[in-house]
Amino acid sequence: MKKTLIAIAVCALAAPAFAGVVPPGVQLHATQHLTRNNGSEPESLDPAVAESVGANNITRDLFEGLTANDKDGKIVPGVAESWKQTNATTWVFKLRANAKWSNGDPVTAQDVVYGIRRFVDPKTASPYAVTYGSFLLNGKEVAQGKKPGTEIGVKALDKLTVEVKTPFPVHFLPSLMSNNNLGPLHQASVEKFGKDWTKPGNMVSNGAFVLKEWQVNSKVVLEKNPQYWDAANVQLTRVTYIPIEDGNSDIKLWEAGQNDMVYQLPPGTYEDLKKKYPKETKNAPMLGIRYYSFQTQNPAFKDVRVRKALTMVIDRDILSQRITADGQAPLYGLIVKGLEGADMFEYEWAKWPMAKKVEEAKKLLKEAGVQPGTKYTFSYNTSEYHKKMAIFAQSEWKTKLGLQTELEAMEFKVLLKKRHDGQFQIARNGFIADYNDATNFLALVRCDSDQNNNFNCNRKAEDIINEAEKSDDPAKRKQMLTQATKMILADYPIIPLVQYSLPRLVKSYVGGYSLENAQDRFRSKDLYIIKH
Repeated sequence: MKKTLIAIAVCALAAPAFAGVVPPGVQLHATQHLTRNNGSEPESLDPAVAESVGANNITRDLFEGLTANDKDGKIVPGVAESWKQTNATTWVFKLRANAKWSNGDPVTAQDVVYGIRRFVDPKTASPYAVTYGSFLLNGKEVAQGKKPGTEIGVKALDKLTVEVKTPFPVHFLPSLMSNNNLGPLHQASVEKFGKDWTKPGNMVSNGAFVLKEWQVNSKVVLEKNPQYWDAANVQLTRVTYIPIEDGNSDIKLWEAGQNDMVYQLPPGTYEDLKKKYPKETKNAPMLGIRYYSFQTQNPAFKDVRVRKALTMVIDRDILSQRITADGQAPLYGLIVKGLEGADMFEYEWAKWPMAKKVEEAKKLLKEAGVQPGTKYTFSYNTSEYHKKMAIFAQSEWKTKLGLQTELEAMEFKVLLKKRHDGQFQIARNGFIADYNDATNFLALVRCDSDQNNNFNCNRKAEDIINEAEKSDDPAKRKQMLTQATKMILADYPIIPLVQYSLPRLVKSYVGGYSLENAQDRFRSKDLYIIKH
């Protein structure tokens, strides 16, 4: 039998997943309170529908999936203490006997089944239902309303055992299950309170923290959950998330001691702040992409030549070195460095001199019948960072191609809806990996994907992806996913800009912060406040 990464049995023993491990000799502060900026107001605290990084930061504290990410981003046991792959398409997860809900009820396998069925139910309208559901047997069909929820390949074998069946070999399933969209929910409280179940006092959760207070556009306050199975090793007793979108205001709060973790440094500030606060300036490359989406069905962008022209003339070197100036790498493709499952590649024109790119872009626009002075609208969420990037793109398109761009800023949750509804021409976008595999990034540009805000579809590439997903040969799968990605990018549905890094200021007394966390998943259970 051929040995592959996918077909062999995999087993995770009950490895230590203990939180907030304090190194010997480190003294803790008497008050274990952390305040961290979250970048924006969460659109929801329902883990099934939470989409933004900010919302998931909070739900990751409130809820725990079958698996989890530790402080270095590694997959560790979550509410499941162990798992094993029994055949190419079947996994069995064993839950902790001491896992409880915040009201004291035990966490059961049926809670996991309920949570996943609710997640893929079309009535829930999760923006990830098809994306993640595709990796569960019948999940995509359930999410699309073609099959009942009872048909999904997840069932309780007994009170503490969950069986997950996949439609094809999914070797990264333990990583996928770290996303709380696929975690357990407390059915009785969700059904009792309906849409109000996520409010303080109503929410019953199983994570290291419980929801204490939610003041919209002001703060979300969490407190330590005494019922959590690993509560003895959780150091923080209170976590306050603040939704500051303006990076300069964020820094001022940090300098005034009112914020312990900056969300993201404004463009152009990184080098100066690194000199000013060398020990507290943190930065590391991430599995993430900053990009712009074209609404490919909008009359202005139906012609691929127009999309290609606008993509070609943005100088990524100037953007990364002078505009953002925070260590992010220029990007001319969808696959980022460190991502598994497909090869990194660039557009064939990436290394051309800019003069040649501009000449080709002008030619493409002329062929497409686009006149100088043509006006487009660019949508972005209010933030100095995104504004500076947008102004740069606006300038590139005007000075090099004679095009006009109207910039419109809005709250992040408004932008999310606008992108999903297709009510835009060009929109700011970004993505950080939910699991380390190329299929995660391909969800941004695949046909029928609920994460595809570009409304493009290349059916030939889709067929290759579907075939690749069924393969148990990692090399063949990688080759096919690379081929499909190249085919889709030849349609220019997006403008890849830079690979994420996340520069921020973190107080030196915040322990447990790691630079190895390439998905920026910092659970508050892994952090602690050092005596200062």
